[in-house]
Parts: sequence; structure tokens; C-alpha cells
Amino acid sequence: MPELPEVETVKRGLDRVTLNCPIEGGDVLLPRTVAHPFSVADFLSSLSGVKILQWHRRGKYLLAELVTEGQKHFLTEKSTLPQSSNTIPAGWLGVHLRMTGQLLWLHRDEPLQKHTRVRLFFAESRELRFVDQRTFGQMWWVPPTSLPEDVISGLKKLGPDPFSAEFSIDYFAKQLQNSRRPIKTALLDQELVAGLGNIYADEVLFLSKVHPTTLCSELKRDGIERLHDAIVRVLQTAIEAGGTTFSNFLNVQGINGNYGGVAWVYKRAGEPCRLCGTSLERIKLAGRSSHFCPQCQK
Repeated sequence: MPELPEVETVKRGLDRVTLNCPIEGGDVLLPRTVAHPFSVADFLSSLSGVKILQWHRRGKYLLAELVTEGQKHFLTEKSTLPQSSNTIPAGWLGVHLRMTGQLLWLHRDEPLQKHTRVRLFFAESRELRFVDQRTFGQMWWVPPTSLPEDVISGLKKLGPDPFSAEFSIDYFAKQLQNSRRPIKTALLDQELVAGLGNIYADEVLFLSKVHPTTLCSELKRDGIERLHDAIVRVLQTAIEAGGTTFSNFLNVQGINGNYGGVAWVYKRAGEPCRLCGTSLERIKLAGRSSHFCPQCQK
């Protein structure tokens, strides 16, 4: 599943190619991919003729701020439009890639991939193509009179973004101090911190020298501080590498991420630790694989 670095990589790629380019229509090949509105025709008609002002990321969600030309009537709370703008809000396009979703920026004549679900047509014969093998991905159109979280219910449950001021050491410590969950399980909780997933949780724990089964309530302040610092550092490093490709993640240009080649522990069970040479191990926690070094993480 794409995690925060992969989604951020896609967001930055979309900002480079889709902004201020009119949407000229589209095609929905799998109707249940569109979560809102319930009518595919309404979804496409609401997007036709609008432009994308800017892409935003919240946790693992992508949100495109939409505008049309004309006299400004109102601005939503989250709008980035300047007060002097002669464009008006046209709502939001929300996307969640889930397990296998890809957003690809292609020429409209490119042959369709087998698992193409939604196509959005742009000027100059370009298109944004949503490809999703497992079909769990979703798209939403949010009307301009609503905030994204009014329509996309999952946004309401998200904890702070790891790069935000809200994700402070004090906040992190308070959330962990009374929890009897293993720390690996806690790190995957999107209500604790948004965007962290299985790959980078393993990497964070390794760099923090914390065993994945350690109970949150047993962590000392210095361990929590190491974890907090590692979350930010690991995610930033992965973003700079363009994300991780262990299965089918591609950026908008169809290029693999590079972080997998330098991972400390994830998917490296049986291989030597990059620091001490001990054979790395893998265990299951709450149904998820956890990779760790038994020497470095005690």
C-alpha cells in the first residue's frame, strides 16, 4: 500500500503537470471507484471545465483544489485562493490509492492498462489515468459548499501529519504513555499519526533501536524522542528517494521509487543487518509483518 512518501511523491508530480490545465471530460470504467457523488454522470459533469489550482496531501489522501473562471462568490475555509483572484472555487477532487492504486499522467492515445478504472481528460490530449488492480481505491468530488472532510469521512479520523506542528513530542508522548499496545501496532494507527504504514514503521523502529513488540507504556522519554525524530527523518529520506517500490508503486510518470534499495530492515529478513551484521528477523504483529534486528533492537 502506498504510504505517506509515495503519496507525497505523487502529489508533487501532479503539481508539476496538471495545474491550471482544463479538464475536458472523462470516463469511468468501474463505477464503484467513484465514492461521491453516487452518479457517475454527476461526477464527470462536475469536473468538466474546471482547473486544478493545487494538490494537497492529508495522510494518505490526495486532494485537488478545483477552480473555474469567473467572479468570486465564496471561499471555503481550506481554499488557497488569494482574495484578489478572479477564479471561483469548484470543489475538490479527492483520491485514495488504497493498496494498488496508481495515478498516471499519459497521452490520451496510450493503450489502456488492464486495470484502468477512471480517466480524466485534459487539454492537449493528455489524461490522468487511475489504475487500480485490487479495486479498493476511491475518488470523490466534493462540492464547493463543503469541506473535504464533510464528504470524505476518513479525513475526520486522521491524526496529525508527521511534518506538522501538531505532531509534537509532547503530543506523541501523551498518546503513548497509557497504551498497552505494541509500539509497532500503535505506529500503524492513522488516528495517532497520519500516513505512516508498515514499511516505514519498521524503518523507524530500527533507527530508534526499539523492538516492535515493546509496549507503548514501557517507553521512556528518550525512546519516545528517538521515535519522533526517526519518523520525520525516515519519511523525509523516503520522499527524497521518490518512495518505495516493493510491489506496484509508480509515480505519475510511471517510474519506480528508489527507497527500497536502501531500506534498513523492511523485506530483508534473513539478510545481515547493515549496522551489526546480525541476521534480520521477521515476526507477525496484529496480522502484519515486522522486520527487525534482534541485536540492535532489544
